[in-house]
Amino acid sequence: MLQFYNTLSNQKEVFKPLNEGRVTMYVCGPTVYNYIHIGNARSAVAFDTVRRYLEYRGFEVNYVSNFTDVDDKIIRVSQESGLSVQAVTDKYIAAFYEDITALNVKKATLNPRVMDNMADIIAFVGELIEKGYAYEAQGDVYYRARKFTDYGKLSGQAVDDLELGASQRVDNLDQGKKEDPLDFALWKKAKENEISWDSPWGAGRPGWHIECSVMSTKYLGDTIDIHAGGQDLEFPHHENEIAQSEAKTGKKFANYWLHNGFVTVGEQDEKMSKSLGNFVTVHDLVRQEDPQVIRFLMATTQYRRPIRYSQTSLAEARTNLDKLRNAIDNLRFRQVDALEQALSAEVSQKVTDFKQAYIEAMDDDINVQNGLAVIYELAKFMNIYSEQAQVSLADLQLLETAFLEMTAVLGLEFTTQAGDDDAKIDQMVKDRDLARKNKDFQTSDALRDELQAMGIILEDTPQGTRWKRK
Repeated sequence: MLQFYNTLSNQKEVFKPLNEGRVTMYVCGPTVYNYIHIGNARSAVAFDTVRRYLEYRGFEVNYVSNFTDVDDKIIRVSQESGLSVQAVTDKYIAAFYEDITALNVKKATLNPRVMDNMADIIAFVGELIEKGYAYEAQGDVYYRARKFTDYGKLSGQAVDDLELGASQRVDNLDQGKKEDPLDFALWKKAKENEISWDSPWGAGRPGWHIECSVMSTKYLGDTIDIHAGGQDLEFPHHENEIAQSEAKTGKKFANYWLHNGFVTVGEQDEKMSKSLGNFVTVHDLVRQEDPQVIRFLMATTQYRRPIRYSQTSLAEARTNLDKLRNAIDNLRFRQVDALEQALSAEVSQKVTDFKQAYIEAMDDDINVQNGLAVIYELAKFMNIYSEQAQVSLADLQLLETAFLEMTAVLGLEFTTQAGDDDAKIDQMVKDRDLARKNKDFQTSDALRDELQAMGIILEDTPQGTRWKRK
């Protein structure tokens, strides 16, 4: 049975969706004021992998992930660049799509933006005021955190401890407006020359936390199956989302809370972040490294565990991905001379066993390390089978299908794209084989050297010469 580690209960729970065969899933998206770094991309890749596995298990997933396109950082970039807030966010939303597409992250069912949901945000805040959970103070609106009796249930923190921490973070201006240091902003009064919207409390813009409550309930319903995001969002962002949403609807906000681990760098395993200046943008990295290698590195660590980013970890990912690429290439090469015969009982049983082992591994809170171990065993079996003197096309196709289905969950693709010079290379390889057959070693060696100069690797097999690009 599929289980998830639920941050809300701090234990693994059997996954039971609200509606059989269908999953509603909300993932907190990026604040679009810059290119995303690979720490930001961790969340996108991690929960894309979760989504892909749910789909592999037969679920239809309604996957919503927002864009925060109104924020202090965005306003600062707008003012520094002379571009409008809309222009800044449009630029980095386009870059986000470009970068996650390179990492083979499936596009969300919906990517709502704060600016497009302002009327709903204002109405939501108004309802919280009417219910006594929020109050207006000099053009700002704050949420009464202490009034929500379960405040702190997600992060497991006592209200008194949270109040102490909040007191240390509140500046003098906010302190004068708040009833309680623990209270947080739902609506912020507009400052001079800042983007703003009219509201019953005056011109202003939303606080950060309110947007996800509004967009999750608006597009997925008052109660959803899965709410996900980075570990750093557990408090205060997700804690505040629960307080806002459940106060407004009177219903449980989300049944399962999933949080991904950080990407760390350096000897001290520092969290990668823009504030520390220790980040690598996906925009730059995909131009230096095969995006599938980056995806492999990020998708083959269980989503709750941290990933250490380094040139060494990238090199290991590249090596392991090449092993899988070689296995599928070996299998596909043998389809040329495969026999047209019935599927063998041995291969059929092997594939059944591999699939069952894979599901058992991945059902355990998406344990991709154990799932990958099964894929490696399958690849090993594929290599052994491919080396047999006679192979069955039906067996080869069954193995290929199983391999591609399992690796697709990790966002890996093993397509064969023809190059412009493939026909020329094929002919040169044939000419070399003929020269060798005729013992014309001068010609065969010259052709080999020319192919090597073109970046072509030759492999001599009992079935003939194979070639691939470096």
